[in-house]
Amino acid sequence: MDGQSLLQTHPVTESTPINFASSSSSSSSDSDDDFFASSSWPSTTSAASNLLPPKKKLRRSRTAPALVSVNDLFEESQNEFEPTSLVRQASFLLVIYLSLGVTVYYFNRDHFSGTESTYHVVDALYFCIVTMCTIGYGDIAPITPFTKLFACVFVLVGFGFIDILLSGVVNHVLDLQENLILSGSQGQGQRQLGSSDHKRGGFGFGFGFSACMDCIVDVAKGRMRIRLKVGLALGVVLLCIGLGSLVLYFFEHLDGVDSVYLAVMSVTTVGYGDRAFKTLPGRLFASIWLLVSTLAVARAFLYLAEARIDKRHRRLTNWVLQREITIDDLLAADINNNGYIRKSEYVIYKLKEMGKISEKDVKQICNQFNKLDESNSGKITLHSLLQSHL
Repeated sequence: MDGQSLLQTHPVTESTPINFASSSSSSSSDSDDDFFASSSWPSTTSAASNLLPPKKKLRRSRTAPALVSVNDLFEESQNEFEPTSLVRQASFLLVIYLSLGVTVYYFNRDHFSGTESTYHVVDALYFCIVTMCTIGYGDIAPITPFTKLFACVFVLVGFGFIDILLSGVVNHVLDLQENLILSGSQGQGQRQLGSSDHKRGGFGFGFGFSACMDCIVDVAKGRMRIRLKVGLALGVVLLCIGLGSLVLYFFEHLDGVDSVYLAVMSVTTVGYGDRAFKTLPGRLFASIWLLVSTLAVARAFLYLAEARIDKRHRRLTNWVLQREITIDDLLAADINNNGYIRKSEYVIYKLKEMGKISEKDVKQICNQFNKLDESNSGKITLHSLLQSHL
C-alpha cells in the first residue's frame, strides 16, 4: 500500500503532532523547554494508557492509520551496510586481490630477484603480503619494467585496500568485542549484585564489583573506557610481537635479539631489509601474521590518538560547564532575538562551545525541519510526514 492510498483509506487528522518544536516559529504555543525535560519523555505504553478511559478494552479504530503500513513507508534498506556484508565483501576482494598478485608473480617468477626461494606459490603469497603491508624487506624485488609497473599498481591498490576495507573489518571485530564485554559485564553485574543482596544484605562484594565495572565501562557514554581500549590494543601488539619472535627464533634460527628486532621492524612496517623470512614455515606464518599485526599496531596508535583527543574534549567540556554566563553569551545564545534565552537555546549554545555541533549543523537541521513543516505550524504531524513521502 502506497502513501496516497493509505491517506485515502485511513484519513489522518493534522491535529496529531509528533512531539517536536521549532525554535524558528513563534506561532507554536508549546515551549521548547518541554522537549529537554526528562519528565516529558514518557514511555509509549504509559502515554497510550493515559489516553484511554479506565476499565475499557483497547480496540483498533477502523479509521485509524495502518501503523504497519506507515512504518513501511520509512523502512530503508540496511543490508548494504550490515557488518556481515562488509566482512564478506572484504574477504572476497582480498582473495581476488591476492590471487591476482600470486598469478602474476608465479608466471613471471624469473623476473623477480631473490636468493632464497622456497615454494613458488608461498613465495608469491609472501611477496604480495609484504608489498600490500608496505614493509618491503627487499629479499624479493621486481627487476624488469613490467614487474616494476605491476608492483607500483599493486602496492597502491593494496595500501588503499588495507586502509578502507580491512580497517572497516577490524573496526567491526573490535566493536563486537566491546559489545560482548559490555553485555557480559552488565549481565554479570546483575547476577553478582543479586547474589550479594541475598547473602550480604546488598553491600560488600556487590559494591566492589560495581566499582570494578565502573573502571571498565563508561556508563554515561555506554562504551568501554578509552584507557582500557588502549591497554587492550597495546596488549594485542605485544602478543603479536611475542608470537613473531618465537617463530623467528625456532623456525628462522635467529638469536633472541634479532628475533625481537625483526618482529618489531615488521609490525611497524619499517623493514630495513637486513633480516627477512627465508624458510617455508616462516613465510607461511608471515603471510598471515604480517597482515594481522600491522593492522593491530595501526589500531593501537589510533586509540592512543583518540585517548589524547578525548582527554582534551573532557577538559574543554568541564571548562564550558563551569564558566559563568555573561551578557555576551546571552546575546549570542538568543536565537530569536527576544531578549531572553530558553533552555533549548542554552543547550544549543553550550554544545557549540564544546565543539560538538556547529552553526552549519544547526542551520541544516532547521532547513530539514522547515521542509517537513510545510504549513509553518512549528510542528511535524503524521499527515505532513506521509505527504512528504508521496
